[in-house]
Parts: sequence; structure tokens; C-alpha cells
Amino acid sequence: MITIKEATSKALLKEYVKFPFTLYKKHPYWVPPLIQDDMETFDKTKNPAFESAEAYFYLAYKNNEVVGRITAIINWDEVNNQGKRKVRFGWWDVIDDVEVTKALLEKVNELGRKNNLEHVEGPMGFSNLDKVGVLTEGFDEIGSMITWYNYPYYKTHLEELGYVKEKEYLENKFPFSNVKPESFEKIVPLIKKRYQLRELNFTKTKDIMPYVDKMFDLFNASYAELSSFVAITDVQKEYFKKKYISFINPEYIKFVMDKDDTMVAFSIVMPSFSRALQKAKGKLFPFGFYHLLKAKRESKEVLFYLIGVLPEYQSKGVTAIIFDEYYKTFTEKGILDCVRTPELEDNIAIHQLWKHFDPVTFRRRRTYKKFL
Repeated sequence: MITIKEATSKALLKEYVKFPFTLYKKHPYWVPPLIQDDMETFDKTKNPAFESAEAYFYLAYKNNEVVGRITAIINWDEVNNQGKRKVRFGWWDVIDDVEVTKALLEKVNELGRKNNLEHVEGPMGFSNLDKVGVLTEGFDEIGSMITWYNYPYYKTHLEELGYVKEKEYLENKFPFSNVKPESFEKIVPLIKKRYQLRELNFTKTKDIMPYVDKMFDLFNASYAELSSFVAITDVQKEYFKKKYISFINPEYIKFVMDKDDTMVAFSIVMPSFSRALQKAKGKLFPFGFYHLLKAKRESKEVLFYLIGVLPEYQSKGVTAIIFDEYYKTFTEKGILDCVRTPELEDNIAIHQLWKHFDPVTFRRRRTYKKFL
């Protein structure tokens, strides 16, 4: 007998957040989130996503034990402004029992039907800066702090229940030794001169803050054409600014400005926190903070988190300026490996950007869809 309970209290929400710690206990490739961080993500008083979205958190029980969880989400900006009549599901974890998955997804479907929506898609979060996709290949690779890890049977459950592939995401990596500076060094001075551009580098987080709003505006402009994109609001900008920017090494954030001080390109790279988060076991204290700080200073693997170029500057070689600056920074830091975040398989422009570095696809993930 499977029973479903909505996590409406702080105690139940904590149970919801902690369930994967049981499901993936001692798993070598699962990267645990910070419990406090997830609690804040699901807190309607703290996460500005709730200004334009509604979400419900469900736990599945069998013999009085938690055996699964799921979040049902409606992003009303997506529904009302883009006409996508979709209910989302995310933060889905489950034991290998398709009946549990079926019972959890039925709660998502109920929410969709209640609001006259047309289809369900997931796993995905509130916005494009949340985690996305169920892992379908690359189970023997360590996860990252910005992706979900899951067992191979997740895909099987969805397909058994009639869900079909909606979007495919690729994760690629390459050794830093693949980067040959001569491929961009010569053209950088020409591009800077032709378009009157200059790079901006940082050594202090406080110096980045005045530019962060411009960066998110550019993010919205450069990703607007993607089918899955929902713009970030002003309130969300403030939230992400406080939540993430201090986490990132200032020298890993690069901007390109024009002669009028308009931002035309940006990139954010993060050190890999995967091993540090495994050691932290979901807690910042007493030792989690130490492991994360150590990774921030010493990690030899970096994660290309976001890169954006104003539409009118795309295909003009502006990213060569960014790569040139990262080449100098990574050489100085002794970086060995570069990993890219999940990118849509049909985003040809982004794949073209990296082709000179001979990247290898090491993980695939996808979202699944079903009409209600």
C-alpha cells in the first residue's frame, strides 16, 4: 500500500530534503546538496520563484517508510506569457518500484488537470538556473552541484508509464591541455579593435556586484530564443546575486564591454565542488564549510556554468576574448580539466563554440513529456 502525503510542515519538508541521503547512501557518484540550501529553495518566504510559480512537495510512503518524493510546479510566467500550458515536476527521487513513481506523478497530473494545463514535463526546476533532466547515460561519472544524479531505472519508470523524450541535454568535458591558445590569441586584438571591446577581470567579489544585474539582463537576451527559456525577474536577480556570486572565485567571472560600457558578453566558471560536497554530507558545519573553501581555492577541475553573448554580437568571435582571459587564469591556477553544464542537444551555436577543444560527451540527460 502506497500513501502520498504533502510536505506542508517544516518537519515533513526536512524529511523530503533528506530522503535522497538514504536512497544514495555511500553512493560513489551521487553529490549531496546542502540541506539548508534545499530548505531555502523550497521556502515560499525566501525563494522569489514563488512570486510567479506555485509548487507542492509530495512524499510517498510504504510500510511507514519514505520511498519517494516529487515536486509539482506551475511556472505561471511560462503558462501566461509564453502560452505553454505545462505543469512541471522536479526533485524526483524514488526506489525501484514503478508503482511509487506512478502514484507520485499522479499528484503532478492532478495539479495540471485542475488548472486546465495540457501536458506534464520534467524533471526540471522553477527556472533555467535550476537543475534539469533525468540522467540516461554516464552513471559511472561523479555528479556536480548543478545537476541531479539518479539510478538507471528512473528512465525505465517514465517510459513504462508512457512518458516520451521531450528535450535532450549533453554534458561534455575536455582536458585543459586540449586548449591551444593560438586558435584565439591572434584574432583577439583584431576583434577588440574592430568592435571597440575590452575585457573586465576581477580579484574581489565586491567589485563584481555592480555588474550582476547587467549580466542577468544579458543572460535573458542571449537565451531568449531557446524553446525552454523563461526569463529571470528582477527579484530573482537579487536572490541569485546573494546566493551564488560569493560562492564563485571572482577571477572566474569574465565580462566583455563595448566603448559605451554596455556588456556584450559574460561567462561564469565554477570550481568543482563535487568531492567537497560528498565530504560535507549535506551540512556546512562543523567541517562542510572547510571542504568547500578548500575546493574553491584548490580544485583543478572547473565547470563552465554560464556563457552569454548579446544576439547582435553572436558569430563575431567575441567568445575568443573570454577564452583568452580564461586561458591566462587557468594556466596560472594549474587547471587540468574543464566540464560543461548540461546544454540542449539542438543548441548548435553552443556546440560550435567548443569544437576546437575536442570535447567528449560523457553524460546525457533528458526531460520527459506526457499529455494530460
